[in-house]
Amino acid sequence: MRPAVVVTGISGNLGRALAKQLHRHERIIGIDRRPFVGKPKDIEMHQLDLRKKKAEDVFRHGDIKAVIHMGIMHDPRMSPEEHHSFNVIGTTRLLDYCARYGVERLVMLSSANVYGPSPDNSNFLSEDAPLMAASRFSGVRDLIEVDMLAHGFFWRQPSVATVILRPVHIVGPTIKNAPSNYLRLKYPWALAGFDPMVQLIHVDDVARALIEALRPEPKGVYNVVGPGEVPLSGIFRELGRTALPVPHPLARPLLKRLFKYRLATFPVEELDHVQFLCAVDGSRWAQDTGWKPRCSMRETIRSVLGE
Repeated sequence: MRPAVVVTGISGNLGRALAKQLHRHERIIGIDRRPFVGKPKDIEMHQLDLRKKKAEDVFRHGDIKAVIHMGIMHDPRMSPEEHHSFNVIGTTRLLDYCARYGVERLVMLSSANVYGPSPDNSNFLSEDAPLMAASRFSGVRDLIEVDMLAHGFFWRQPSVATVILRPVHIVGPTIKNAPSNYLRLKYPWALAGFDPMVQLIHVDDVARALIEALRPEPKGVYNVVGPGEVPLSGIFRELGRTALPVPHPLARPLLKRLFKYRLATFPVEELDHVQFLCAVDGSRWAQDTGWKPRCSMRETIRSVLGE
């Protein structure tokens, strides 16, 4: 049998989009706590937790050439303890398996959100910019720690070619993250007096980027951008949405109360993304891989509506 690519978090919507493209060219072994309903028949699936000893058996008994790690929990209603255990301990064990069983390449999916929106941000942040998101939003602390674990692994294990991808806001017809959910609102809040530039990328383009990262050339940390930048107000116009301008001193306590009583789907800290800038420079990824997103800005924006 051909050497396989292990994909963690394969049962999620991004994992499914990746599997749809990747299984045509590679033998895939999927790992996820959730079932993969309707998976392609040629994908070997293991429904298990990376923290469990059975996860090591996948590496011990399989011929694994590469790993794409997307098995990160993003649920603002889960306890910090469960988040930390699943994300950080699970990733630590996965990195150990990669080193122990001779995996040649590791692709880690992080996020441009690790930089954090801030009034002090420059226009386009490079991969060397400090990861400051946790200073305003403790909920991304695990994501930053996982990113840094992979970064340290890159230097400690030169035998494993490690790639860390930090894509901008991922959107798509099946994606249910905070940006997509926000843009689907019929009357989304906008903070009065603020209209930040926003970077979006289509889920199918993110899947393509993950596949590109399996090539021999890329190594290290990369920002991955979509078709460009657009003002938040321009996204609303394209979607036919009427934004409700809310004074920011009122918006935060009100959203906090709505989230507490499950009348809102995202925590108050997410308001930073519609108030402050967090735009990144993706030129290094484009230079090293010849990257160009296939989805236009209009296609990317309208994908949140299932179009």
